[in-house]
Amino acid sequence: MDNFFEIKSTEYWFNVVDMLQQNWALIDKSSDANNCTIYFIHDESGVFDEIEFSSVKEAFQGLEINGFKRYSEEGQIQKYITPPKPPFHKANHPNGPIYSSGRYWH
Repeated sequence: MDNFFEIKSTEYWFNVVDMLQQNWALIDKSSDANNCTIYFIHDESGVFDEIEFSSVKEAFQGLEINGFKRYSEEGQIQKYITPPKPPFHKANHPNGPIYSSGRYWH
């Protein structure tokens, strides 16, 4: 059961990265202060990367700058793709930690 963990947030963000492939993100607030973590998830509910931020506002801005959109605000896309469902598990991305490494994160 070590491989599974809980993400409390249910407000999905998404970024279409290729035909029929998208990366998902959920922002979870930390129990201490205003810190938060963005968890990056693939379609099979695997968390393949994460980045910590000092505020939710900063996390929102980071997602927007990097091409992510709020799923709840994109009615048209909801006809074609569905977010991954819990339980979430640790996973690896074929290219490693693509966001936290800065390779695909501005």
